[in-house]
Amino acid sequence: MKKIKNIAIMAVMAIAAISPVASQAQFRFGAKVGLNVNSLHLNESTFDASNRAGFNAGLMAEFTVPVIGVGADISAMYVRRSAEIKGQPIDKREYIEIPLNLKWKINVPVVASIVKPFLTTGPSFSFLTSKESFREFKNKKTDVAWNFGFGVELIKHIQVSASYGIGMTKAFESVGLTNGAQNIDAKNRYWTVTAAYLF
Repeated sequence: MKKIKNIAIMAVMAIAAISPVASQAQFRFGAKVGLNVNSLHLNESTFDASNRAGFNAGLMAEFTVPVIGVGADISAMYVRRSAEIKGQPIDKREYIEIPLNLKWKINVPVVASIVKPFLTTGPSFSFLTSKESFREFKNKKTDVAWNFGFGVELIKHIQVSASYGIGMTKAFESVGLTNGAQNIDAKNRYWTVTAAYLF
């Protein structure tokens, strides 16, 4: 809980740092869809976790300060992530995810109105909405990660981006194991590729 609180404080401080220029910002919103590839970082090296594909969809809003290209975006996304250990799928987790990113759009002379690259970073808060799939594993209700991403904006409306999320809290842990089995817990690691259209 303390870790979540610290992340929330950092996010608020980051927004406060750019708030003096927020009055000049351009606000936009739109729809966003994409794919994610999830892997689990286990506390037990004797188990192997494999990559599993999922998807996401939702809404996005951003504000950007003209000329310098600094701003932020926030999304509300439905996300499905799958997990697999030792070749066996253990569950399909569904979340409402709220990523909050600082964003820097890089103005390239001549082509900026057509193609504009950007970099993003920030926390992501995921809230579990699905039920337990397997009785041996208990999913955590809240999952916090930190994302690092990059992308391009095309013709001022379409944004295609990729990001890597590093889980900072446990995504699930084993419960009720018998026969001397060791407890397992895991954090998410995932790539996300999205496309958004902003009005």
